[in-house]
Amino acid sequence: MLRLRIRLAHWPRRTLILTDTPRPHCPDCDGEGGHNRDYGDHVTGEYAGTEWDPCHCWDEERRWPLLPLPRLPRRRRPHADPWGSGYTDEPPF
Repeated sequence: MLRLRIRLAHWPRRTLILTDTPRPHCPDCDGEGGHNRDYGDHVTGEYAGTEWDPCHCWDEERRWPLLPLPRLPRRRRPHADPWGSGYTDEPPF
């Protein structure tokens, strides 16, 4: 059964997507969708990284793009002071 939700994705362009979520009462992952697994270097035994093992209760790749969002124009900077940074230590007379 699908448990769908709407998310915002930052693909090459901002898009609303419909995506699957993990089963909330899954006995294997407790609703997290998978497990982090730490692994070490075989020679020294020291920490070398973490891998993500997805659970069988959902598919990370199951997603459908719904609506590409429009690109907002960039805000223009307010008019800059041509004589400096806008601060002066001169008295106002």
